[in-house]
Amino acid sequence: MTEFSLHRPLPVAEVPEWHFDTDVVVIGFGAAGACAAIEAADAGARVALFERNSGSGGASALSGGEIYIGGGGGTDAQRAAGFEDTTEALAAYLKAAGGPCADEAKCDLYAQHSLAHYDWLKAQGVPYRGNYLPGKHIEPVDDSTLIWSGSEAAEPFCDIATPAPRGHVIQHAGWGGGRPLVDILEARTRDLGVEIVTDARAIALIADGERIVGAVQRIDNANHFVKASKGVVLATGGFVFNEEMRRKYCPETFKLSDPIGDKDDGTGILLGMGAGGDAIHMEQFFTTCPWTMPEPHAYGVFVNVAGQRFINEDCYHGRVSRYAVDQPGGKVYLLLDCAHFSQPLDIANMRITGTGETWAEVEAELEMPEGTLSATMEFYNRHAREGRDPLFGKRQPILTPLEEGPFVALELDFHDSYFSFFTLGGLRTNIDGEVLDREGAPIAGLFAAGRCTSGLPAWGHGYSSGLSLADCTFFGRRAGAKAAQT
Repeated sequence: MTEFSLHRPLPVAEVPEWHFDTDVVVIGFGAAGACAAIEAADAGARVALFERNSGSGGASALSGGEIYIGGGGGTDAQRAAGFEDTTEALAAYLKAAGGPCADEAKCDLYAQHSLAHYDWLKAQGVPYRGNYLPGKHIEPVDDSTLIWSGSEAAEPFCDIATPAPRGHVIQHAGWGGGRPLVDILEARTRDLGVEIVTDARAIALIADGERIVGAVQRIDNANHFVKASKGVVLATGGFVFNEEMRRKYCPETFKLSDPIGDKDDGTGILLGMGAGGDAIHMEQFFTTCPWTMPEPHAYGVFVNVAGQRFINEDCYHGRVSRYAVDQPGGKVYLLLDCAHFSQPLDIANMRITGTGETWAEVEAELEMPEGTLSATMEFYNRHAREGRDPLFGKRQPILTPLEEGPFVALELDFHDSYFSFFTLGGLRTNIDGEVLDREGAPIAGLFAAGRCTSGLPAWGHGYSSGLSLADCTFFGRRAGAKAAQT
């Protein structure tokens, strides 16, 4: 009996019969898979899309539907709000946000074609209201389009690239715009005649020598052999729900308790690695605790268990949270004064653990050594009154002294507070979505896109909202188009 493995392609000679015969096979029906299928079909290829769930979705459908877009003088929403965004600024920001993990070729290419990608999304039927929502938000609660979705206006990014808001959110009332975004892309794939097979689980790739020529899908408790004459596109998500992979590659995530995704068990990554693909930046992950809701909390100060600040709090909430998880002691504190305290969201599970009429009293309630937290806040307030933050470069208007008592410390415990997280590492691909081996050479017939790759959102300390959907939709398109040309 033939054994099938995610870690080893099945030789084509062992295929007993072909149940499906097509040009391009796409595995995964989130935004990345849908965009790959659309472009492959638009290029004239026969496309079959396989999804292990009973319908489309993936992590994309769980998102806010926000896509990071800019450059080229600015989108219609940016220009209407008075922001002129250059391609050079967008590329520079993407590289800074990618930090040591940045793929500069992908950053440059996306920056050059970001506006055209925006037009493409609209052409698929994705609606945008076109207005700007100022302030600091996780997602719009109305149907607004443009928000600040990263650390663009914060140190060090504001000195690297001219700041501009680039988060473009689908027109959708309330949170959760990812579901209607995927629905629109699904409708487009169906209009193009893509063959869609649900409740199908990929269990192996099929190889003819060094070339990938198909996949084995488990459907209705039977193995089905799928022939792909041009290529296979992996779009199966990350590995946040695979504890074995997390322990091996990303053990820091075990500090946290709230993984987010949709069957992100690393299947596509393992399939790609089994075919010889290189997996990179597998230690990287995103995390956030929604402390910026309500918005006044963004004016607060974060300290670790030693009473020391560790970040400029005006940057993106995911960047603050990722640096927080690096701190010792299993928790951090958000310090607020009476002027900036509001009851946190229940989902955050942040609790008050220290209060006082002075910061010294808060320090005592937190059982910190005398002269630690109180000295931190004296130094912070003294310079904030002068409009300066000499330690971390926090800027006005979010830089403000916290002097109106009583004072409060909110505890964010990494294990008990809601720190949602997902993985960022994955298969190494080039700008056309071709999976690369350890020498940097493409694996013939194999492509990948989305969170099973390492793309634009490659560094947890520099993540911005909208980078994942920007990456999976744009490079999903690239992968599908390249596969159709093969």
